[in-house]
Amino acid sequence: MGKIVFLDTASLGDDMNEELHKFNALGEVVFYDATKPEQTKVRIQGADVIVTNKVVINEEMMKENPQLKLITITATGMNNVDLVAAEKLGIKVKNAVNYSSESVAQQTFAMLLSLLNHIQEYDCFVKEGNYSKSASFTWIGQSFYELKGKTYGIFGMGNIGKRVAEIATAFGAHVIYYSTSGEVRDERFELVSAEDFFKRSDVVSIHAPLNEKTLNAIATKELGMMKNNAIIVNVGRGGIVDEKALAVAIDEGQIAGAAVDVFVSEPTPSDSPLMKVQKKEKLMLSPHIAWASKEARAKLLSITFENVKGVIAD
Repeated sequence: MGKIVFLDTASLGDDMNEELHKFNALGEVVFYDATKPEQTKVRIQGADVIVTNKVVINEEMMKENPQLKLITITATGMNNVDLVAAEKLGIKVKNAVNYSSESVAQQTFAMLLSLLNHIQEYDCFVKEGNYSKSASFTWIGQSFYELKGKTYGIFGMGNIGKRVAEIATAFGAHVIYYSTSGEVRDERFELVSAEDFFKRSDVVSIHAPLNEKTLNAIATKELGMMKNNAIIVNVGRGGIVDEKALAVAIDEGQIAGAAVDVFVSEPTPSDSPLMKVQKKEKLMLSPHIAWASKEARAKLLSITFENVKGVIAD
């Protein structure tokens, strides 16, 4: 039995209390809703296990806690932990993989279809009484288009990308994908060059991690290659798309619109280029929520529980 410290449970939601309380069976557990950088050192003192989502754990903090056995991250990304230092000090670092594929895939299409089908516009038309005043049984505002027969481009064919590809295929779309490594990720779908990808795609759906190859991978040049009726959906990482270039592309009609769940800075600052887009009907924003269905968060904590149990039991 050891001491387990959760540093940012607010990131998991208030409806995960039952799952969190299961950790009490593994040792002394301390829960913090959120932890500021200046609070981290004090809160992790004496911890055998640190559970963090975004709170940074550096080499100095590890050295000050020689009893520390494990840092487990309630996410897939591990860039908030000094992995080199952890390995040097013999501290295990574990993350959670493939817990949110269904959640992200579902939200991808929820956002895409809301934008593509003008759901909010039609809803407002009826609720504001305009349909009641109409002389016709239907109101065709902006036309919407079917996915059937369109080219659905996936940027990042990992677990999530593959699931999105399967759903896009069910809609009758033709799936192509681009891989920064150039490796074939799934033989069911067509691997293409970057230029071919941007020129052909009616939808560009982003499901890649952020790294040196994907940072600002979609900027002015790439947006300029795209069809003016194309839509971008970014549920991957904010830094993959140049936000300023995207805002310009939307307002100047270079693309038809974008649905964005992830941002360069999170929470999104009020002066973000995306917050200043003039053609707001062409832009759908959500607060980094695609990963977070209730089922996905429960699975994430189940994986985390096993990570902690495996080390505490040693």
